[in-house]
Amino acid sequence: MKNFIIRTITGIIFVAAVVASFLRPEAMVLLFSIVTGLTVWEFTGLVNQRPDVTVNRFISTVAAVYFFYAMTYFCSDIYAGVAKSVVFIPYLVTIIYLLVAELYLKQKDPIQDWAYTMLAQMYIALPFSLLNVLAFNATNQGVVAFNTLLPLSVFVFLWVNDSGAYCCGSLLGRHKLFPRISPGKSWEGSIGGAVFVLAAAWAISSFLDGQMLTLPEWLGLGLTVVVFGTWGDLVESLFKRTLGIKDSGNILPGHGGMLDRFDSSLLAIPAAVVYLYTLSLF
Repeated sequence: MKNFIIRTITGIIFVAAVVASFLRPEAMVLLFSIVTGLTVWEFTGLVNQRPDVTVNRFISTVAAVYFFYAMTYFCSDIYAGVAKSVVFIPYLVTIIYLLVAELYLKQKDPIQDWAYTMLAQMYIALPFSLLNVLAFNATNQGVVAFNTLLPLSVFVFLWVNDSGAYCCGSLLGRHKLFPRISPGKSWEGSIGGAVFVLAAAWAISSFLDGQMLTLPEWLGLGLTVVVFGTWGDLVESLFKRTLGIKDSGNILPGHGGMLDRFDSSLLAIPAAVVYLYTLSLF
C-alpha cells in the first residue's frame, strides 16, 4: 500500500511537471535538457558496469545536453546570433574527441566504448532533441511559433496507452505479446491501449474542430505513438534483461529510473516526427 501511494504521488508530480513545461518554451527546454542529461548519465553508468566498458560519463552527458540546446536553437528563434548550422560544430568536435580519445586511453575493448558512447547519443540524446522539431513550427507568415499541442499529445497518447493497456491486460490478458522479453504484456492489453488512444485522438480532433490535423491524421498519429511506444518499452526491457537488472535507477520513487519512465518516448518521439513530416510531403 505504501509503495502504491508513493508511486501515485510521483506519477502525479511527473505528469504535472511535463504538462506544465509545455505551457512555456523556456520551461520545456529547461525540463527536457535536464531529463536528457539525467537519462544519459544513468545509461552510461549502467553500461560502465559491464566488463571492459569505460564510457566517459561526464563528456557524454554534456554532449547530449548541448545537442538538445543546439536543436532548440536550430528549430526556434528563441536565441539570436550566429548562423544556425554553426551551432552543431562544438557537438561534432566532442563526438570526434570521444572517438579519437580511445587511441590514447589503452582500454581493453575500445570497440565497446565507442559503441556505447554512440548509442547514448542516438538512443537518448537524439530522440529528446527531436522534441524541438515538434514544439517549434513555422507559421504561414514565416514566423516560428511554439506549439504546445503536438509534443504534449505524444506524451498524452503514451500515458493513455499505458493506462489502457494495464487495465485491459489485467482484465482480459490471455495471450502474451512478447514473453521472451516482457512476460507481463498481452495482446489484449496492447489492443485495449490502442483503442483508448484512438478515443483520445478523436476527442482532441473534436475539441480542435479540425484545426492543425484532420481526424484521420490525429488517429494516425495516435497509432504511430502506440506502436513505436510499445516497441520503445520492449527495447528498454531487453536492455535491462541483458544487464540483469529490474529498474534502470531509483531517481523516481516507485517508478525506477529515467529510462524506466521515458523508455516509450525514445522511439515514439522520432516516429511522430517522421509521421508528421511525411504528412507534410503529401
